[in-house]
This record gives sequence, C-alpha cells and structure tokens, in this order.
Amino acid sequence: MNAPEKPTLLQLISLNLPEHQALLDERFEVVMATDAAARAEAVRSHGARVRAVLTNGSTGLRAQEMDAMPALTLAGALGAGYENLDRAHARERGIALCNGAGTNDDCVADHAFALLLACVRSVTALDRACRAGVWRDALPMSPDVSGRRLGIVGLGTIGAKIARRAAGFDMQIGYHNRSAREGVPHAYFDTVLALAHWADYLVVATPGGVGTRHLVNEAVLRALGPQGFLVNIARGSVVDTSALARVLSERALAGAGLDVYESEPAPPAQLLGFENVVLTPHVAGWSPQSMRASVECFLENARRHFAGEPLLTPI
Repeated sequence: MNAPEKPTLLQLISLNLPEHQALLDERFEVVMATDAAARAEAVRSHGARVRAVLTNGSTGLRAQEMDAMPALTLAGALGAGYENLDRAHARERGIALCNGAGTNDDCVADHAFALLLACVRSVTALDRACRAGVWRDALPMSPDVSGRRLGIVGLGTIGAKIARRAAGFDMQIGYHNRSAREGVPHAYFDTVLALAHWADYLVVATPGGVGTRHLVNEAVLRALGPQGFLVNIARGSVVDTSALARVLSERALAGAGLDVYESEPAPPAQLLGFENVVLTPHVAGWSPQSMRASVECFLENARRHFAGEPLLTPI
C-alpha cells in the first residue's frame, strides 16, 4: 500500500539545526527558498502545488505570492511576529493563518535581561578592557540594575515575563500598552513618553508593524535621559535608529542593548562606533529548545488544519 502523498510546503526561512528541518521533511514535501531569487523561482515553478507556507514576521508573505499559489490553504509564522504577512489578503483568499505564540517567550525574556545587564553593567566594554590589560581602577563604575525603575513598552506575554524577571531584581516596574491591563500591579502610563520620563531603563517588547513604527522616537530617548538605557527585543522598526545615534553621540542616553534593527540583516551602521551599545543578531528567541517548540507548534497547527480541526495558535 502506498503512503499518502505529502503536502507541499514552501519554506521561506532557514532552520539552524538539521533535526528541526528533519521534522518538517518528515511531514511535507519541502520546497526551500530562503533568499529573494530562490523565493521568486519557487513561487513560479512550484506555486501551483504549494498547500502550506512557513515564514516568519520579518520575511512575511505577500498578496501576489498567495495569488500565485491557488492550492495554498495555510500560512504559518514560525515565531510570534507576523507583521509582514498580508493577513487581510489571506483572509480574502480563505487561507488559514497561525504563528508560534508562546513557543519562545521565555527565551526572549531571558535575552532581554541579558542585554539589559550587559549594557548597564558595561559587560562587553569591560571584557575588552580586561583582555587589553586595563584594571578596574582606570575604568568608570557601572550603575546597578537592582532597585531601579524599569519601563516596559508592550506588556504582552513576553513583556509580562520580562516584568517577572525584573521583580527578581527588586525593580520598580511600569508599562505602556494601548490600554491598561486588568489585574496587573505595575504602574500604567498612557504614553511611551510619560513612561520614559519615569523610567531609568526602557525595554521594548511591543509588536512591529506600521502602528508602532518609530514609537520610540527622539523625544522618548531624550526623556529617558543621560543615565538611561534602552533595550529592544521587539522589532527594529519600533526604534528610530537615526535618533538613537544622535542622542548617543550627544551623551543624552547612557547606552543601549539591541537584538533587532531597521537595517536587518545588515548591522546598524550608525551605531557600530559606540562602545556603550551591545548588539546581537536577532537571536533573542533562538535556542535549541525554543526553535524545536516553534517547529512542533507549526506541525501541530498543520496537522489540525489538514484534519479540519481548529488551529492551536490562530492569528
């Protein structure tokens, strides 16, 4: 008896570990297309038989690509973000949408705190100084993290996990959302600007997209002040990079820790000369554990979808 035919999956993102890719290969006939040229060719050559697409928030999926795939009925974003996935057109086409909500929240929250500690405590600069033979007496002291005021822009699931970690450092916690969250003990601020005036350190954990572009602008950065630090583990578009470079050059901000940038995948050229900026290459949500959980979440969504069952994490 022949095995049932595997549905064709157009995969627009790479998975770092072979065992994670093997999970997809077991369930799908995978068409891999992780750069622009391969993507266009895959849609042209294989679009007629593609039934599912795996992408992420920054890579997305465009309306014209959907229309070139008449058999497409499911599109999934591997992580929590889906800002470049054309949701309106997908719904017009009747294409089901899902994401990896909840699969990497702890990993992202851990990384946010790693960046906060690294930039406030000057970890990377001190590492370079120590390797160069410079002893502590010749170096400026770094401020505390414990007991300070932490402002969180976006108190969703990840923001709430960042707040839990901050509580372990005895930090005072404030946040900004579009509206106050019920049952939350933290101080609510109705604007990011007001939150920045109050906070010592500001962590950005809000979704990306048009509605949050440059939400952290020059006025917000200046409100944070010359002793303030910024951490962004959300989307690069939320922070105005040029404004950040200006305030850093004027020493109107003490430093920043960034996992995401407007220039991705290229590093933020305007910020590379600042020793008080800590950069990581959009890996806050990446660990072997979180990546496997994300892949398994997509596979469960796909299983449910093709079985006619409700999705696990619908968008």
